[in-house]
Amino acid sequence: MPIIVNLDVMMAKRKMSLNELSEKVDITLSNLSILKTGKAKAVRFSTLEAICKALDCQPGDILEFVDSEDT
Repeated sequence: MPIIVNLDVMMAKRKMSLNELSEKVDITLSNLSILKTGKAKAVRFSTLEAICKALDCQPGDILEFVDSEDT
């Protein structure tokens, strides 16, 4: 998939655990884990906004587009 999720990178930079982020964003651990591992098919803007607020970052810090033709 050409969209890479760098949620684990931002969580490490902010020294925040999956449990802590789950509580701040009010999303289940399983759904957050699916997003973190890049297995999610979609993400709501409201969820992305809450994650960005909790991690004090921009959406581009979490989501990255990698064109498969460039690799």
